[in-house]
Amino acid sequence: MNNAVNVVLFEGGSPAGEIEKMLVRVRHAVLLDNIVKMKQLKEIGALYLLTNYSLLAEEAEAMGAKIIKTENGDSFHFGKALSELINRERLQNVLYMGGASIPLVTADELQEICRRLLNSEAVIYSNNAQSADIVAFTPGELINKIDPPRIDNILAVSLRDGTGVVHKLFRNSAGLTFDLDTPADLLILAGSPFAGQRARKVLEKEDLDLSRLERAKEVLRGDYEEVLLLGRVGAPIIAHINQNLKLRLRVFSEERGMKALGREEKGNAISLMGYFLEEVGHVKFMKYLEKVARCAFLDTRVLMIHLLHGRLSTEERFLSDLGLWQEMKNPVMRDFTRAAVEAEIPVICGGHSLVLGGLWALVDEIGPTHNFGQVYQL
Repeated sequence: MNNAVNVVLFEGGSPAGEIEKMLVRVRHAVLLDNIVKMKQLKEIGALYLLTNYSLLAEEAEAMGAKIIKTENGDSFHFGKALSELINRERLQNVLYMGGASIPLVTADELQEICRRLLNSEAVIYSNNAQSADIVAFTPGELINKIDPPRIDNILAVSLRDGTGVVHKLFRNSAGLTFDLDTPADLLILAGSPFAGQRARKVLEKEDLDLSRLERAKEVLRGDYEEVLLLGRVGAPIIAHINQNLKLRLRVFSEERGMKALGREEKGNAISLMGYFLEEVGHVKFMKYLEKVARCAFLDTRVLMIHLLHGRLSTEERFLSDLGLWQEMKNPVMRDFTRAAVEAEIPVICGGHSLVLGGLWALVDEIGPTHNFGQVYQL
């Protein structure tokens, strides 16, 4: 349909541990919530779901999605699957997103994306300049001008660099930046008033400890408290915090684009704060954080790559996010996680989404705490 936007959703995997399975349950609920929003919009034509989850496929098909069953494992290639679908169905206006990339997106925001795409002859939109979770582009045949990317995070960059078509960013909002990717995101969604109906129902059944996050929220509500941000922190979230909350920020931004540029996969990301952590040890590192901040949000993936060069399982990363150091096997991250949990200030650990969409959602939940007016948008 050339006069409509066709949505392509990918949601696959083989969850191993209990935390991964919990995350998948919530992701599937989010995906179904988003289908409900999409079905409200006349600008959206066909909706395709590529998945290896049978139950999810049945539920989505009952809601009007076209199901394409996939196999999970090393043989699955994201770019080839996307390219084959676009060419077979002759899709002109394409909106791609991971299954639960935008759990807080509104129908109005989806409509805005569709209208921008339908009013353009050739354009690429994404929610991140380097590592995007949602990508909209037209015409669909642009996909044939690039080598199909193996992972979705580099789709927007590949299209931009391979076609020369102008690449624009969606406006920043909780709906378009918050990604359900790690347990830290689960905690934020569980405590958020903006979660969808199905996601809320699933989250209420999970045994999630929100105590550290609630303590951090109290700090964010305060007057000129010091908050530390570490990891792949970008200028937009700094501006959003400064515009809406009365805080003093200490920001240590490192390794932006780590995943899209292949530095995470190769295990060659390096971190100044990682070197500092190696010098002083986990306990003293947290003691220093206590001296300079009242709470901290840490994108620990940068530290993990620096310290371990990528040798850490998904389950171990997720256990660390939830503070379950007793169940961890890796001695380095077990000691780090224990020190974070036992710190006198709330230390929230997670991935990239924590210091972007996660913080954005927290700011919007708390609401403006001052009347400084509009600030310069970096």
